Amino acid sequence: MRIDIISVVPELLESPLSHSIVGRARKKGLVEIQVHNLREYGLGARRNVDDYSYGGDAGMVMMVEPVFNIIRDLRAERDYDEVIYMSPDGEILDQGISNDLSLKQNLIILCGHYKGIDHRIREHLVTREISIGDYVVSGGEIPAAILADSLVRLIPGALTDETSALSDSFQDGLLSAPVYTRPAEFNGWKVPEVLLSGNPKLIREWQDEQALERTKALRPQLLKNI
Repeated sequence: MRIDIISVVPELLESPLSHSIVGRARKKGLVEIQVHNLREYGLGARRNVDDYSYGGDAGMVMMVEPVFNIIRDLRAERDYDEVIYMSPDGEILDQGISNDLSLKQNLIILCGHYKGIDHRIREHLVTREISIGDYVVSGGEIPAAILADSLVRLIPGALTDETSALSDSFQDGLLSAPVYTRPAEFNGWKVPEVLLSGNPKLIREWQDEQALERTKALRPQLLKNI
């Protein structure tokens, strides 16, 4: 998989994409992630990438020309499955979207900034818009890092135990069951006996029951999709 991320502030992406699971996957050659500084395509001596909004609204808007030019150049090198714009009014990122996108070969992720991007980009260049929630952050870089992380961990070989992702919350529409590790008792707090039983059938039944109960208590709206 290759992911090209377009940003006005590429420095914000350096750390989250260079460490932990994503960093190791890049070192293994499982994924190639390239972060592109949109200012290299900026206009004029000052490399401008934004301008005032038509209509007089407050806030600057990312200009159409620099974004068009960088996406044009990237598309000249390879075919992309999706051009994704990280936007607060896009479809809410969930595990199903991550599962789907993890199977793609080439993705462009465009990070918004300022007041947003010229809407013509969204109309003519963007193929999918994704949000990480119903709130606004300063730019699309952190959302882009979250999306990339959620995809990379699903690539075979990215996790030490490839079955781990299969038991994550939301993979089967439910929250995951509680997890415990040693010691079996601490401060009078005990690990459930069934997990110490060594009986895979009983353990799995307990995990399924716990997943359902936790979902009912914490995220009951998820049960509507089952």
